[in-house]
Amino acid sequence: MTPRFAVIGLVASDLAASLAFYRRLGLDFPAGSETQPHVEAALPGGTTLALDTEDTVRSFHPGRRLPAGGGGRVSLAFRCDSPAAVDAVYEDLVGAGHHGELKPWDAFWGMRYAVVHDPDGNGVDLFAPLPGAGE
Repeated sequence: MTPRFAVIGLVASDLAASLAFYRRLGLDFPAGSETQPHVEAALPGGTTLALDTEDTVRSFHPGRRLPAGGGGRVSLAFRCDSPAAVDAVYEDLVGAGHHGELKPWDAFWGMRYAVVHDPDGNGVDLFAPLPGAGE
């Protein structure tokens, strides 16, 4: 049997802040997830985004060293409905206090693109094809 990619796992230093961030992007985590050690949201296409607290990870892997000062090693990408939606989602997240890494711009590869950071410093790309760019 061939392994099948199924889960993206992130370690959250502040689970409530991470949940609020990803809920703003439309992910559906169960009510009360803020008090859980591990939570999951189903993603389109059958994959799952899983968030674990640092304490949860340490409980089964006490020797694991988590990067100081947050993430930056993982990047997730969210497709928006239109180039204008990239701008709107970026402004919503930055307006809510999240770090805007790259303001929306028309990328040379034919997409409107922007990058924000989640509460742990992981890059979250926002993109949509530009009109006439094809797919």
